[in-house]
Amino acid sequence: MAPAESSLTTFSAAADAGSQPIHRVKAEFFRVLGHPARVRILELLREGERSVGDLQGALGIESSGTSQHLGTLRRLGVLESRRDGTSVYYSVKDPRMFELLEVAREILASHYEGTQVLLGELGAESDRRR
Repeated sequence: MAPAESSLTTFSAAADAGSQPIHRVKAEFFRVLGHPARVRILELLREGERSVGDLQGALGIESSGTSQHLGTLRRLGVLESRRDGTSVYYSVKDPRMFELLEVAREILASHYEGTQVLLGELGAESDRRR
């Protein structure tokens, strides 16, 4: 079993059995979501379901990599899939996932906005000293 798959199994078992403190279960949830390709997949699915081929093209990574990330998110319970002929389509299971991504964007925007203000103030202070 691959390391990511192993920790997902641990995540699922801990969540189901309640054998881990909630902070550990949350940490594992965010760790799995912490890959840039997985975040991008969720962003791409904001508009609705997409086929594996569509996602692969948008991500610009190999088929095996795309499938691995989709499988990881599906096992975590974030995505659901359906088959139509030879195509597999994915969608986000719980729309609150988009709220989570939006809150993260807002926090980051606020942080970087504060950083830009600070840099502007430092630059103005430096200009006054010249």
